[in-house]
Amino acid sequence: MPDGDASGLTELYQELILDHYRRPRNQGSLEAYTRRVALANPTCGDELELDLLLDGDTIADVRFSGHGCSISQASASMMTQLIKGKKVAEARALAVRFNEMLHGSAEAARDKSLGEARALAGVAKFPVRVKCALLGWNALEESTRSQP
Repeated sequence: MPDGDASGLTELYQELILDHYRRPRNQGSLEAYTRRVALANPTCGDELELDLLLDGDTIADVRFSGHGCSISQASASMMTQLIKGKKVAEARALAVRFNEMLHGSAEAARDKSLGEARALAGVAKFPVRVKCALLGWNALEESTRSQP
């Protein structure tokens, strides 16, 4: 890929991340929820609460709230868009794939099933920021574990 194309893609991804940070999708709380998980990243102070409304094994609705850096908030926004309407197993598989991408998997970074979240692939180059990007996804994994 010529440098101009790579630079343009990087700028597009940066704009997408900033857009999700400035205008987060699915932000807020659900009045009626099936699962609620609150997580924090003590390293940087990011805090996130994730509400899921499950209809059987389908994520009927999802919201997140909290505060943190642009990476954590944009990642949570992208995740909620991606998982709404998905089966829990599909959402968990996306979380695994996203984790692989943030740990340097070029194959995962090309996986179109991750949608806009692929814009965060560059975070893999900054290990200190990986926890920021994973916060919402970790909340998803915790909230969808089998409950007794």
